[in-house]
Amino acid sequence: MYKICLFGPQGSGKGTQADLMIKELDIPAVVPGNIFRHNISEKTELGQKVEEYTKAGKLVPDEITIEMIQNRLSEPDCASGFVVDGFPRNVSQAKSLNDRHDITHALLINISDEEAIHRLSRRRVCDCGATYHLDYNAPEKEGICNDCGKELYQRDDDKEDVIKKRLNIYHQETEPIFDIYKEKGVFHEVDGKQAIPKVWEDIKKILGP
Repeated sequence: MYKICLFGPQGSGKGTQADLMIKELDIPAVVPGNIFRHNISEKTELGQKVEEYTKAGKLVPDEITIEMIQNRLSEPDCASGFVVDGFPRNVSQAKSLNDRHDITHALLINISDEEAIHRLSRRRVCDCGATYHLDYNAPEKEGICNDCGKELYQRDDDKEDVIKKRLNIYHQETEPIFDIYKEKGVFHEVDGKQAIPKVWEDIKKILGP
């Protein structure tokens, strides 16, 4: 059984690799942002609390995040394993998770801050949902969406100063978790600067047959 925690700085490609894992291993992805949105749309008690914090521009407290994640992990489809992407984000969350679950693999897809900033700051989006990257997937006409013809824009959280702040939080709060999993002997690091297929190949070697 695979119980995987996926780590990496912004722009490391965690989401892409999580998608490959859930298809290969036939286990669900557990993503805090998706769980938050689901609870908000369903107007659950926890969802209403989350909405209050997000509307006020505040971080959701650990106890609410932990409860939501634990509720999701207790659902039947997680009984045969899971991939958690974006949790735990700090030592307190990690300890809570480890109290209930024996994580089999803590995978870090690592890239430098410079690479993260480059990847994210070059991203452009459209109101229609299309996403472009000026280096790898540039629009046919500069600044214009191929699909609907609207003007592309840069999201606020893709701006360099915002990315740097998020990376600082990652270094300060998330990286200390790695020592916990190193002590358990389940921590593995992959070079995220490689092409997507090579990153996936390295992960498959770690996961084994």
